[in-house]
Amino acid sequence: MRIIAGKLKGRKLVAPKGESVRPTSEKTREAVFSMVLPYMPEDFVAADAFCGCGSLGLESISRGASKVYFSDI
Repeated sequence: MRIIAGKLKGRKLVAPKGESVRPTSEKTREAVFSMVLPYMPEDFVAADAFCGCGSLGLESISRGASKVYFSDI
């Protein structure tokens, strides 16, 4: 698993072992950002709820988020 675009493109992410964490796939992250990124301001703030390994939040930082809030309940 890796960051797919932005400043940190290509960096590898490590997910915890076991079935308790299911990281968001690269394909899903690309689809989400393709839909919402054109409407986001330059330095947006994001939230990654149920973050697990944080792939969605880290992708947000790579794509220009000024801040990301991670929460894994």
